[in-house]
Amino acid sequence: MPARKPEPSATPAILLDGAESGDPLDLEAALHGGAFEGLKRAARDLGPTATIATIAASGLRGRGGAGFPTAEKWRIAGSTPAERRYVVAHGYESDPAVRTDRTLLERRPFAVLEGLAIAALATGAHEAIIAVRSEEQAIVRLLEAAVALAEDAGFLGHDVLGTGHDILVSVRAVQGAYMLGEETVLLKALESRRGQPEQRPPYPAERGFRDAPTVVQNVSTLAAAAWILREGANAFAAIGDRSAPGTVLVHVRGPLGDRVAEVPTGTPLQALVDLAGGVGPGHRVKVVVVGGPSGGLLPPDVLDTPYTFEALRALGAHVGSGSVVVADERACVVDLARLLTRFCAVEACGKTIPCRIGTRRLQEIGDRIAAGLPRPTDPSLLGDLAADIVDSGLCDHERLATLPWTTGMRYFRSELDEHILRSGCPAGVCQPIAMAAGAGH
Repeated sequence: MPARKPEPSATPAILLDGAESGDPLDLEAALHGGAFEGLKRAARDLGPTATIATIAASGLRGRGGAGFPTAEKWRIAGSTPAERRYVVAHGYESDPAVRTDRTLLERRPFAVLEGLAIAALATGAHEAIIAVRSEEQAIVRLLEAAVALAEDAGFLGHDVLGTGHDILVSVRAVQGAYMLGEETVLLKALESRRGQPEQRPPYPAERGFRDAPTVVQNVSTLAAAAWILREGANAFAAIGDRSAPGTVLVHVRGPLGDRVAEVPTGTPLQALVDLAGGVGPGHRVKVVVVGGPSGGLLPPDVLDTPYTFEALRALGAHVGSGSVVVADERACVVDLARLLTRFCAVEACGKTIPCRIGTRRLQEIGDRIAAGLPRPTDPSLLGDLAADIVDSGLCDHERLATLPWTTGMRYFRSELDEHILRSGCPAGVCQPIAMAAGAGH
């Protein structure tokens, strides 16, 4: 179905609904704004089956990057035979340059807790974990205080809302690296095990934390679930793109601005560029990096593309961490691709050969080109190596790590050729190694 293109300013707040009220720990103000009404409806009126059906009718898809249907994940976890189940709120935010999850947790902790409790009720889980970065101690303290307040009010803890259902929530500060964005790696970190991905299936919803069915959801997904249970599935489904309704948090950065914003799905990329103020007079948008360190490098002539899972994948990008970085003509695409690939290679866990060796080879080729020491076969080598990594990779980290180069060659091939055929950098960013006359002979 065609994407709708609503104005971001006209979109009702979902994730940050009521976030301007002041103190994020003011439970009375939050309740006045409708907090925990969705939980009450799920607990007292709907029950697990109807709650999941409501989430399914809304069309909510996970906001962690993959876009998996939320209701299906809950249904699998709830129907898998097990003595215990878990729900994990993924707020680790592994992309070091993005603060969408942090913004939500700082401003709407009760919305995340409400969504967490709804997911636990719907799936039959009695224990839930909020995972955040160990460096974010202020957020850890804020969440612990919010949990305590919610427990005192009967929304968490023992006998939630008189249902007889216990939901024990703990806040876990996790120390790790970029790979913790992958859900099986996060679950291993929560078990104090080495952070490496697992072959799937089985998926965590079938066998996850402590080998029990586990729902892992980004904090934005949980906050959206709370809004849906309060306002209704139809209200949510009417917002944004029909293939993935609702709103998303994006972090847009450019030469003139740095902003976290809530926008409807399907918002054109150009509107996101405008949120950061564009690139200013006398300059032009050259490349937009969408999806974080493993994102795609997109040219300005595709900025009418809607911000949706499928539309971005078709371009070679992805939603990822919600990062959108705008660069003008002063940026070098070759330099961008090699720096992003280097980050992905350094952060790779090394469990498989494509991860341990393939990403490093991509990095080395990029470094060689930027240094003015290219080989005529480098473009075909980059393409073949990227294809091998995608075909044989274990997890999305290594597969997506190829995107900076594949999209760079797809949309900016002339700039790559300029580096290889003439050892020059049109943007003046790369500094080729000066070779003395007769060197190498």
